[in-house]
Amino acid sequence: MVRPMRPDDVATAERLSAEAFLDVDRRMLRAGDPEPALRPATRAGDWRSRTEHLLRTDPGGCWVAEGETGMLGFATSLVRETTWVLATFAVRPEHQGQGLGRALLGAALHHGRGCLHGMLAASDDPRAVRTYAAAGFSFHPQMTLEGTVDRSVIPVVSKVREGSAGDTELLDSVDRRARGAAHGPDHAWMQDAWRLIVSDTSTGSGYAYLSGGGRLELLAATNRRTATRMLWAALADGPATTAVRHVTAANAWAVEVGLAARLALRTEGYLALRGVPRPPAPYVHHGALL
Repeated sequence: MVRPMRPDDVATAERLSAEAFLDVDRRMLRAGDPEPALRPATRAGDWRSRTEHLLRTDPGGCWVAEGETGMLGFATSLVRETTWVLATFAVRPEHQGQGLGRALLGAALHHGRGCLHGMLAASDDPRAVRTYAAAGFSFHPQMTLEGTVDRSVIPVVSKVREGSAGDTELLDSVDRRARGAAHGPDHAWMQDAWRLIVSDTSTGSGYAYLSGGGRLELLAATNRRTATRMLWAALADGPATTAVRHVTAANAWAVEVGLAARLALRTEGYLALRGVPRPPAPYVHHGALL
């Protein structure tokens, strides 16, 4: 049975997703990579909080597949203006290949039936890629920049300040330029969960969210120069060892900054799009809220 998700499903969904994603990480493990680990408790709290937020804003986009043994899978999605986003999608490994994924994705897609565009972050898992391809999505490889930042090469960064809720209108305007749709109510959640930094000058505007540990979570700007400034600011304030994820080929400026900071570059997953000709830019998306 596929039914709407309820608030009391969130804790179970979090553990299901953690176990399903761990299974994918183990199957897709590359030679030399460290052994994958289950999502830690600190990140589990953020996951539950974000999913509870989506249940409040988009109850019609959050679905559960249930069987005799309990929850077998789920999907959460959101609609922001003209764009539908798949936030999280998981099926227990032992129940994959039985049509549950297609049913869940179909229910979530119905939530975005009036949208012009669709976006989701996909892993390298070929089974997931086939499911999204059958739903009409095109795939754009993503890159991750990771390693220890060489602080001797970080330039002096100016025109970047702390952000606040008073900047939300500016952030939505930047979103529409870079991403095609505002994040709207997601900004309130992100501002509670993360640190916001902003740049707003006569030549361009941009913003970035940084996690409690200082890692970049999301970055958007109206031009490459401002985006470059925001990424250098994020690296300057972040931890010595960090990762910048979800970089597409449309955002070569981010690759240039990461390599200049002596970070290593590797491919990881896809940005899947429907009704969108190319990935958003200048933009580094968040894996769930995109």
